[in-house]
Amino acid sequence: MINVAIGYDPREAIAYHVCANSLIRHSSQPLALMPLALGNLRGYAETHKDGSNQFIYSRFLVPHLMNHQGWALFVDGDMLLRGDVAELWAMRDESKAVMCVHHDYKTKATTKYLGSANADYPRKNWSSVVLWNCGHPANKVVTPDFVMGATGAQLHRFTWLDDSLVGEIPKVWNWLPDEFGANQQAKLLHWTLGTPCFHEYAHAPMASEWHREKLLVDFSLQRVIDGPFENE
Repeated sequence: MINVAIGYDPREAIAYHVCANSLIRHSSQPLALMPLALGNLRGYAETHKDGSNQFIYSRFLVPHLMNHQGWALFVDGDMLLRGDVAELWAMRDESKAVMCVHHDYKTKATTKYLGSANADYPRKNWSSVVLWNCGHPANKVVTPDFVMGATGAQLHRFTWLDDSLVGEIPKVWNWLPDEFGANQQAKLLHWTLGTPCFHEYAHAPMASEWHREKLLVDFSLQRVIDGPFENE
């Protein structure tokens, strides 16, 4: 079973469903999907005043939600899987506390969706796809109180960890088409400036793949509403 926590923001709820559908469609192993919706997270109150979405800090609750046992994958909701997440899951390294893509880039845009500021900072987007070794001793400190009391810089840069405990996964598992351009070898697409569900980003690089996945979600929903087809 692959445990996957997905960032959820009601302002772009469709993004969550498209991401989840792509995960399910491409996975060769059973999945346990966990939406990180603030209203579901008892014992945690969002105290931070910055951030562009509602899961910008709740992602760090994954070890706590897993009772500090086993492994779990976190992905932002503004993503699309093109590859089998089981391939990523197989990269787990017990010697690491977290594993992520080690991005090193300067953004093309000073603002992103809904007018949020988009500044450059060290380890930008490292925390958007994370393989969490929830049972690693170094992650025991990551509790709701810890997350509520820490700054964004401390959390997103994994400052509670020695650098040797931050493992690396290939960039194709967190490819930023709106920053880097199209890549047909990418396993996971991440529209970090704005999900194609927002009209300003509807034609971002590789957005057509997101729209195709949304059509699959829409079609399934319509069948539920309309009932079975006559020839079924």
